Amino acid sequence: METNEVKDLLAQFDQSTLTELHLKKDTFDLYFNKNTTSGYQPAATHTAAPAVPVAAPQPAATDTTAAPAVTTEKPIAQGKEVVSPLVGVVYLKPSPDKDNFKQVGDQVKKGDILCIVEAMKVMNEIVSDVDGELVSVLVESEQIVEYNQPLFRIKEG
Repeated sequence: METNEVKDLLAQFDQSTLTELHLKKDTFDLYFNKNTTSGYQPAATHTAAPAVPVAAPQPAATDTTAAPAVTTEKPIAQGKEVVSPLVGVVYLKPSPDKDNFKQVGDQVKKGDILCIVEAMKVMNEIVSDVDGELVSVLVESEQIVEYNQPLFRIKEG
């Protein structure tokens, strides 16, 4: 992994709500942690393989070109939250050239697809479990989401 890729990954990690990230491929081992204590314990390494230093998160430089974070300045809409059942990347569209599955103001029915969360190259459809009106989308497309993170809010009825 190139230095620029690690810096980009660190910037994304710093802006995310994730608290730990462990990436390992072949002899490359990278671990980020925002917690005050670490639950990371490196696996025993073979004597022939050199130890790889673990990168600690550094404060990210202010980047005015970065995408703005989702803010909560607007009044919070009432309704039932639809949460992510797993960690992954959320896609609000079925493909890049298509419209979003659902938009704010759309009527949704139980079983309607709201988005897709990709985890380990598996596309998981996230469906509505209630009938109602979609009142807010709480994530952006291609954002990394955590387990149990709210994705949508639906006003039942």
